[in-house]
Amino acid sequence: MAKIDFGGVMEDVITSEEFSMEKARKALKDETVAVLGYGVQGPGQALNMRDNGIRVVIGQREGTASWNKAITDGFVPGKSLFPIEEAARKGTIIQYLLSDAGQVALWPKVKPCLKSGNALYFSHGFAITYRNQTGVVPPPNVDVIMVAPKGSGRTVRNNFLNGSGINSSYAVFQDFTGKATERTFALGIAIGSGYLFPTTFEKEVHSDLTGERGVLMGALAGVMEAQYTVLRKKGHSPSEAFNETVEELTQSLIRLVAENGMDWMYANCSTTAQRGALDWSPRFRDAVFPVFDELYESVVSGKETRRVLEANSRPDYRQGLEKELKAIRESEMWKAGAAVRSLRPENRKARKQ
Repeated sequence: MAKIDFGGVMEDVITSEEFSMEKARKALKDETVAVLGYGVQGPGQALNMRDNGIRVVIGQREGTASWNKAITDGFVPGKSLFPIEEAARKGTIIQYLLSDAGQVALWPKVKPCLKSGNALYFSHGFAITYRNQTGVVPPPNVDVIMVAPKGSGRTVRNNFLNGSGINSSYAVFQDFTGKATERTFALGIAIGSGYLFPTTFEKEVHSDLTGERGVLMGALAGVMEAQYTVLRKKGHSPSEAFNETVEELTQSLIRLVAENGMDWMYANCSTTAQRGALDWSPRFRDAVFPVFDELYESVVSGKETRRVLEANSRPDYRQGLEKELKAIRESEMWKAGAAVRSLRPENRKARKQ
């Protein structure tokens, strides 16, 4: 492990220097990794492992779009692509990468497929942390481990292909074989993690659910909508309102933050922008702090989990979801966004070809 100073707090992290891909291959040489679910995380992790020389089989419901995608990606029915239960029986490491609701629904069928000494792998702490609600209680004779990439499955794959990797957290919930930690490190490196940092199943899901509802998605969408709406009310055009709210953030400023941090982004903006941001940032922080506090408590209490499971179990959930997404897609703000994106030079060029 490497000790890294995170702003005065020392943390142990694992990189490919501490645990090489060669070491990962050696640790997994006798393993078959069964990836159950080929939706969000499944494709990126499975393809990266396959490219790294790990034996991978896919478990997915036959006839679905995800089954067909697996075939397109080179997995062969009857050889490396199977129905979920059959794949689970073939694996020594079972990557349980179905949706949270899917994990709950299929657990009664997957659990009997687990053999003594198997590893049950998650990329989210949801099912285990809230096992009183989900019913996902692993048998005592298997390893229970987690590698949680800090990004979408698409990013896991794209970052692997461009050589950058994606940061992931890891945890061991149950070590039956005595090699759970080694399996975890090997899988984390094999799926293309840039570095691995320790957590627990509980901390991962608490931070993840807070992040998704907060800065990463919910708060971001809400703040964007508020600013866009104010600018439109004050007479600014859709193009101007969208560019000042979204386009400049996503195409310029956030990239500067990603490169070298918030202070570096400030240093590379105008003095007018610097002063305004420094003055107003504390006001936004203080305004939303109580909301984040409430959000975190809602996550820890299990209230958010109940909401997810209840919503996803409704037979009309997909129709309701599409209605909500359609409302966003057809709002003026995001119609303006589609128009702005179409005017980017690369998109204009693509239209001409």
